[in-house]
Amino acid sequence: MLLGSKIAWDDTVLPFQLDRSDIRGRVARLDGVLDGILAQHDYPPVVEALIAEATLLTAIIGQTIKLRWKLSLQVRGNGPVRIIATDFYAPEAEGEPARIRAYASYDADRLDEAAPGFDQIGKGYFAVLIDQGDGTVPYQGITPLAGGSLSSCAETYFAQSEQLPTRFALTFGSSRTPGKSASWRAGGIMLQHMPKASPFAATGGEAGTAMGGDPALLSAADLLNPDEGENWNRANILLDTVEELELIGPVVQPTELLLRLFHEEQPRIFDAQPVKFGCTCSADRVRQSLSIYSAKDIAYMTTDEGTVTADCQFCSAHYVFDPATLGFEATAPVDGSGDSTDDGPADQPANGSKDEDKA
Repeated sequence: MLLGSKIAWDDTVLPFQLDRSDIRGRVARLDGVLDGILAQHDYPPVVEALIAEATLLTAIIGQTIKLRWKLSLQVRGNGPVRIIATDFYAPEAEGEPARIRAYASYDADRLDEAAPGFDQIGKGYFAVLIDQGDGTVPYQGITPLAGGSLSSCAETYFAQSEQLPTRFALTFGSSRTPGKSASWRAGGIMLQHMPKASPFAATGGEAGTAMGGDPALLSAADLLNPDEGENWNRANILLDTVEELELIGPVVQPTELLLRLFHEEQPRIFDAQPVKFGCTCSADRVRQSLSIYSAKDIAYMTTDEGTVTADCQFCSAHYVFDPATLGFEATAPVDGSGDSTDDGPADQPANGSKDEDKA
């Protein structure tokens, strides 16, 4: 692949459809997006890998949904890695890139950098949250952590909450080219059966036959009739032949990869969606989040220096406010002269500060 082709496909999500199999999908490659996200923090490699996987899933899932505002993935557990959170913001106008941000919270004292990352999340849940903006009710779907990877959790979410057989093939890692610093790349393919009502879901048939017999978890075998199951299995067998270097590039273009894998399934491609790192935090958003607090609450948050500070957990922006301008009992007007921002600590808030992880 020429350098120009490589750049054209980096940080994009390409939708496609397999007409013969009644299956849709996405091919995604992330490069600068991951570097932008991970550069905001100094995570250990095992945590970086989890964020890379979660970010790749977010890019693929976010582009699949007809989204007006925001899709979020949240992973919470009782292990050393406590939280992984990502946001996907829909493009503000046609042709513009979608924006992605992500962060993780972890206990450095308990973290085992030699152990698999997923195992260090512990017991908890994988959640998908969809917020279409003002005037709508946010949607939330939750599935337990299971299957040994975040992509397996996402597959279970789609089977449980949407009754859609879904398969992810993902790869990600840090690489170094001669004369350049190390950088992260990620690539993946999602296959998903076209939406339709499942006879098993409608009639209350038993679930979990392909998940080790767990009756609480649905799988593709529970959702498809025999003909659909044959098409689904055939597409998955073809996907099993994909190689990691084909997923992340830069040797094979996504269009060439789809043709190699699924040429007998009559693949069709649609317009690619560019994505970029972007955070939506701002001083005004922090003020709005603090507007529900009383003067007593604001006083409790005030530091010895007489200011209230807030750190964005996604981009590490550090905000400093005059406490008299905050809360619903504010006594001074907001003119912006007392606000400042700088690059604060990446993972630890200052004393008396408020973590602004929902900006």
